[in-house]
Amino acid sequence: MVNRDVIIDIRHLSKSFGDKKVLDDINFYIRRGEFITLLGPSGCGKTTTLRIIAGFVEPTEGQVLLDGKDISGIPPYQRPLNTVFQRYALFPHLDVYDNIAFGLKLKNVPEDEIDKKVRKVLKLVSMSDYESRDVDSLSGGQQQRVAIARALVNQPKVLLLDEPLAALDLKMRKDMQIELKEMHEKLGITFIYVTHDQEEALTLSDTIVVMNEGKIQQIGTPTDIYNEPQNEFVADFIGESNILNGTMLCDRKVNFVDHDFDCVDEGFGENVPVDVVVRPEDVEIRKDQSKAEFFGTVSSCTFKGVFYQIFVNTETGFELMVQNYRKYDVGEKVGMQIQPGNIQVMRKPRIRNTFNGEIIDNTHVCFLGESFECKPTELKAGTEVKVEVEFKNIDLQDHQEEGTVNGEVHFILYKGDHYHLTVLTESGEHVYVDTQDIWDKGDLVGINIAARDIKIGKIDE
Repeated sequence: MVNRDVIIDIRHLSKSFGDKKVLDDINFYIRRGEFITLLGPSGCGKTTTLRIIAGFVEPTEGQVLLDGKDISGIPPYQRPLNTVFQRYALFPHLDVYDNIAFGLKLKNVPEDEIDKKVRKVLKLVSMSDYESRDVDSLSGGQQQRVAIARALVNQPKVLLLDEPLAALDLKMRKDMQIELKEMHEKLGITFIYVTHDQEEALTLSDTIVVMNEGKIQQIGTPTDIYNEPQNEFVADFIGESNILNGTMLCDRKVNFVDHDFDCVDEGFGENVPVDVVVRPEDVEIRKDQSKAEFFGTVSSCTFKGVFYQIFVNTETGFELMVQNYRKYDVGEKVGMQIQPGNIQVMRKPRIRNTFNGEIIDNTHVCFLGESFECKPTELKAGTEVKVEVEFKNIDLQDHQEEGTVNGEVHFILYKGDHYHLTVLTESGEHVYVDTQDIWDKGDLVGINIAARDIKIGKIDE
């Protein structure tokens, strides 16, 4: 049965360009009249998703349903959708009026109806006095308004916007965000918006779809996405966060930065490793230190226009980012408190590296596409095994030729007292590393693992 509240339904959408899979089984739906944003870093698949919806790209697998009907194979110009691109693609030889009217003229709409519709959208985008202006004489913000008006004049069921504000300066972008939100409220049509700007997504959206590496990481309201991130990527990508290793002691009690805290989370079990997220604005500096839960020393304090960004080294050796309206001096000792409701506990996606491997001989095992020396084993050659390595036992080298396996630093997460890296190997597998060393995303590295640090077990263990 068709859900009439849903205008677009994305089902098991995948897309590959050659050997590269840019979308991997994407599933979500869009409600009628919703402002939904596809948010993620460059290369995450958000624009490809938008282009598939628009009809510019055919999916490798999956369906796009519009009002319950599969629109695969329907060309873009026959879909009741219009797209506003990052590059406005206005016609330089036409004035503002004719740029907006262009699509209507192609459809042979009567002149009086064209005039009525064009003047209506010109008023909507606050460009009523500009219809005779040459588009090259307009500012970037004005050109963007014309591009939006040209899309809206066709009265689409859905407006697709592909990073439409990226070319504007900061102040103009802020102004256009407000105008876009107002347009959406006036029109009541569905907006699908693509951006890599987290603040923009939080400001504009009813719903945010966070994407990374061709997969959906989380779907929710801006409040849910910010306050209740479901994994470390979302917590790190959306705003500023302290993301720390912790232990769920029992229901409503968690340990992190070597202190026990009350929290509101339940159902994790007892003494379970977890990730803990605390937003900088939720770390309270207490004037009355007798009411503080833990203490630290200010290492830096930087004015950010509205608040001070403060880094505090706790007495137990962890660094926390704090936002406060008061300035604190470097070296000043402060007492801190975190309210239970401001502590977000997340299940760890993994607690060590786990690889599929195969025994070569009694002192060698193959995994990550290479042979590693291991402790003596009685398992026969050719036996498929599970290989486990602790994050801290991965040794990264500056030069790839110095490693048994080559890789590239793919993702970096600061955990308060160390860095947690995701390294993508040449074989396409991920290796996770805990290190005190500072690496940059994109660094090419060699990977070594000592025999003593390789734990081998049978697949069914």
